[in-house]
Amino acid sequence: YELSTVFPMRLNRFLAAAGVGSRRYCDELIAAGRVRINGQVCTNFSAHPATRDHVKVDGKLVHADPPFTIMLHKPAGFVSTRKDVHARDTIFNLLPQKLSRLFNVGRLDAQTEGLILLTNDGAVAQRLTHPRHKIDKEYEVTLDRPWDQALAPKLLKGIFLDGKRARIERLHSIKPKHLRVILRQGINRQIRRMFHEIGYEVKRLVRIRIANIHLSDLPRGHWRALTKRERESVEAAVSAANREPLGAARPPLQRQRNETQRL
Repeated sequence: YELSTVFPMRLNRFLAAAGVGSRRYCDELIAAGRVRINGQVCTNFSAHPATRDHVKVDGKLVHADPPFTIMLHKPAGFVSTRKDVHARDTIFNLLPQKLSRLFNVGRLDAQTEGLILLTNDGAVAQRLTHPRHKIDKEYEVTLDRPWDQALAPKLLKGIFLDGKRARIERLHSIKPKHLRVILRQGINRQIRRMFHEIGYEVKRLVRIRIANIHLSDLPRGHWRALTKRERESVEAAVSAANREPLGAARPPLQRQRNETQRL
């Protein structure tokens, strides 16, 4: 893979990406005059260092990786952590060593398959996971028996889990035992638990979309970098979520282009 040769990030993000500390802490360093770019003290929070620039904090040269995000098709049986105390396989076992500094954007439970994003860009992770952004996450659900559409209002209205109202945003039946659902929350094992509450067992669960990023035909266990268009779509989705008024119409679920596609 190739990384961009330009750092399209503000100085505090550059410093945070270099491991100096949180962006808030980096702002304090900048304000205190402890950051130099090419030998000159820089107190400009809007500065955007380039690859050719020499950035020092308290006289020590620091380096930051350019922002980089990948998608991974997580198979069942892999946990979404860097290390597992039970010695189970983790998603990082599927990646080359050169990507070991990435971190996952949210999680999928061990038996859930599908799309997961990994990045070195904290801003992207925050945009995609913070509840206020209301980012769509779409799943294909396989149930243990045919779906009773009369139960849909219960899931759309919400079911209390751990004292919180868990709800599904949209639900669409594809086949008798197969559904497409959209979530905007991030409650632990939410889909499995919600269907369990109304008497169903989820036999298979595959995440197929986050915002405008689609799993498509990426094989299980494989990864690839986001394209420029996909990176831009993440920004667009977050901006749209921030502008959307309460009660606004929601987009339709992704229609299954190929019913026989193996996800």
